[in-house]
Amino acid sequence: MAREETRTVETRTAMSPTERGTAATTSTPETTPGTGRTRAWATRLVVVGIVLSALNLRPAITSLGALLEEVRDGLGMSGSVAGLLTSVPPLCFAVFGITAPRLARRFGPAAVVCVGMAAITAGLLIRPYLGSTAGFLAASALALMGIAVSNVLMPVIVKRWFPDRVGSMTGLYSMALALGTSLAAAVTVPLTDALGGSWRSGLVVWAALAGAAVLPWLPLLRDRGRAGGSDTAPARPRQRQRAAGEERAGGRGVGEERAGERGVGEQRVEEQPAGKQSAVEQRAGEHHPPLRITRSRTAWALAVFFGLQATAAYITMGWMPQIFRDAGVPAGTAGVLLAVTMVMGVPLAFVIPRVATRLPHQGPIALVLGVCGLAGYAGLYVAPAAGAWAWALLLGVSNCAFPLALTMVGMRARSGPGVAQLSAFAQSTGYLISIPGPLLVGVLYQQSGGWGLPIALMTALMLPQMAVGYLAGRNRTVEDEAAAH
Repeated sequence: MAREETRTVETRTAMSPTERGTAATTSTPETTPGTGRTRAWATRLVVVGIVLSALNLRPAITSLGALLEEVRDGLGMSGSVAGLLTSVPPLCFAVFGITAPRLARRFGPAAVVCVGMAAITAGLLIRPYLGSTAGFLAASALALMGIAVSNVLMPVIVKRWFPDRVGSMTGLYSMALALGTSLAAAVTVPLTDALGGSWRSGLVVWAALAGAAVLPWLPLLRDRGRAGGSDTAPARPRQRQRAAGEERAGGRGVGEERAGERGVGEQRVEEQPAGKQSAVEQRAGEHHPPLRITRSRTAWALAVFFGLQATAAYITMGWMPQIFRDAGVPAGTAGVLLAVTMVMGVPLAFVIPRVATRLPHQGPIALVLGVCGLAGYAGLYVAPAAGAWAWALLLGVSNCAFPLALTMVGMRARSGPGVAQLSAFAQSTGYLISIPGPLLVGVLYQQSGGWGLPIALMTALMLPQMAVGYLAGRNRTVEDEAAAH
């Protein structure tokens, strides 16, 4: 017996740290067939939850854009108040998005996203029937609060559950987001006509889609009392085994190079589920204080890029149908044109993140998208009705700066906590930057009586977006920059 124990100790001593981690992982109860099936189902639920949640992150906004004239008439809104209404989304995203990491640490990302989807459902359900502009704004803010926390936590959930597939999963999420955006823009007006012509019916119908997005997250709430739940548990054993095999074979991929730069302690911090921290993680947390994100130039560049692309996106979603309608395009066609702009994000939102993760510098992609935006704005100014379909396509390509920004959030930080902090900073700061844009467009439109000045403003904002997008695309991490100051 003593000899067997001695051999066991010698064997464990001879094993490398990676092999010991692999052996420990494969010997845990998590690798039993029943638990493996549970993990597989949990992973499938997360994928379904990500897709359904992404589908609901924009219909609250684009469905309103398609019916903005009817809502203004029904509630007696002026152009300035309508501009304020189109500025509410970035305001809510900035105010509520900053709370998302803290809520996720307390209740778990899955629980926070689940409650966020419930808030979207409630807001969309009540806002058409409150009977006043103030009530409409308050209910919209409730829905946008749910969108805000989900916006921030989607990259975190992707990084935690699928750390080796950040590009493809971000593409899937962005594609679903674009699909939901375009679907709401395209079918809101026909749905309104089919339901009797009331704008209230056309808006409230989107609460059903939001309600469906609550369901996949419910089975994941059992760990809500812990900081991170079990959000990373499903993928970990396979990844550790593959990493161990690659290390023994002498191969080094991108993930392994980063792991080698961070060291064993930091690598385990990224891989372990939050709320199930090992002793190594706890020691790493003691030696590595919270990231001082404001010391990173890349974080600031990414935040400004996020804000300027959000400005362009919300101006487009809120005002582009009105630009076409004022040019003589029928309301239904204007909604379809907005849908065309949004649907361009469906294929490109899947392609751009995959391309971006394979490039050492994502700046050139930001420049190409910006040039498409400038061409689209020029077309809206010169011939809004004659070339409407071409301008819609160009602006749709330009709006794909959003999935590019999300991808860069995942690439500009090395660890899960770093991604969460960078995502919250970039999105909250970015949405604060984007607040004045839609409001200014409404004021300029009302004061000038046309679209020349608003389009000039949109064009002027695209130039700095291209510049900071190029800077944010450089191959560096916020952890390194923060540590260097």
